Amino acid sequence: MKVLAIDCAASLCAACVYDAAAGLELGRSVLDLGKGHAEHLMAVIADALKTAATDYAGLGAIAVSVGPGSFTGLRVGVSTARGLALALKLPAIGVTTLEALAAEAASAFPGRAVLAALDAGREEIHAALYDEMSVLTYGPAVATLADAVTMASERSAVLAGTAATLIADAAGRTFDIGPRAATADILTYARLAAAKGQGERPKPLYLRGADAKPQAGFILSRQRP
Repeated sequence: MKVLAIDCAASLCAACVYDAAAGLELGRSVLDLGKGHAEHLMAVIADALKTAATDYAGLGAIAVSVGPGSFTGLRVGVSTARGLALALKLPAIGVTTLEALAAEAASAFPGRAVLAALDAGREEIHAALYDEMSVLTYGPAVATLADAVTMASERSAVLAGTAATLIADAAGRTFDIGPRAATADILTYARLAAAKGQGERPKPLYLRGADAKPQAGFILSRQRP
């Protein structure tokens, strides 16, 4: 089965084609955009398919990163994956950025617990803790920096994600650290999706609401006549 993987969770607009039976990446295309995923994603997918010498008819599944990550990027990636899956009558498989980062850390430090953590601002951490067998034991959830430090210290966990250095500094001790990025390599999403198989339709993983909220002073109460 050939899997098309899509990632728009962070600054990257990425796609790759993965042959799950052979365990080989056939082609990829990656742009570091920051913004503008919607305008470029279909071209990135087309380039990955061309490099892989295949087309949409040759695919067996669509994989997509579901977050946490950029609100806009996640919507673009997930809606594209679901649209392609519907049109092609293929399964769409969601993979979180935290499990992808944790998988890369576990590959570098096998047999170790992993805390995947993204700096969400406002002194909040988007975190997921995996045990020594890569089984999820906490999250994905919003945690305080203090909570993240406690989890990492109690399990002597390998750290991964953009909050890895922040957690290590706050703990005042040394940790083994895997990838420090906001998202994993696109091939990691393809591999994890192929191993998962079909499940629920993917949807963006938003661990907190949008930043823009109405101010209380502008909410008018209904007056009786």
